[in-house]
Amino acid sequence: MPAARESLLDAAYTALARRPWSAVRMVDVAAAAGVSRQTLYNEFGSKEGLARALVRREADGYLTGVEHALAGPGDPCERLTATAEWTTSAARENALVRAMLTGCWSERLPSPALTAVPSSSAVPAQRRADGPLPAPGDFVALVRDRAVAALSGAAAQPQPDPTELARSCELAVRLALSCVAAPPGEGGVAALVRTALPRQLAS
Repeated sequence: MPAARESLLDAAYTALARRPWSAVRMVDVAAAAGVSRQTLYNEFGSKEGLARALVRREADGYLTGVEHALAGPGDPCERLTATAEWTTSAARENALVRAMLTGCWSERLPSPALTAVPSSSAVPAQRRADGPLPAPGDFVALVRDRAVAALSGAAAQPQPDPTELARSCELAVRLALSCVAAPPGEGGVAALVRTALPRQLAS
């Protein structure tokens, strides 16, 4: 991603942390990024385009964290637990990730349409941002499928049935999302996931 685009998204994210999206001005975002307002419009087209690109970047960042958790050390149960912990921490620390995972967009946040919008942008990254954005159910499926792909063949013998592995992966994701909406008690999400997953996933 070009440095100017990344700087603009950083500036927009910082501005959003300080004031509602409705009060974020394009001229201020450009000034904070050290570029002209024309450069901002060339990259994103409009404030809606900036919002879509910001949401897409935060979604990609969350999913990158999922992949890191799934690639970490330990047996499949430990890696699913790490993924669930990442999900709850990312949602706690990032209001946009929390909104994407729960579908609850507060008045402070941008709320771009999740469906694709017409795009004539010459910027490939913006054309991608103008495509459909993931809804909560999409995140469940994306994380479940990535977990299945990462953990297939990694479980202790005997290997769990593929359907059972997919069910376990989805269960871990849904438990994490429930903890985003209603924070868990003692032991946190890790205790819930370890209790709920079948023993075959542990070595």
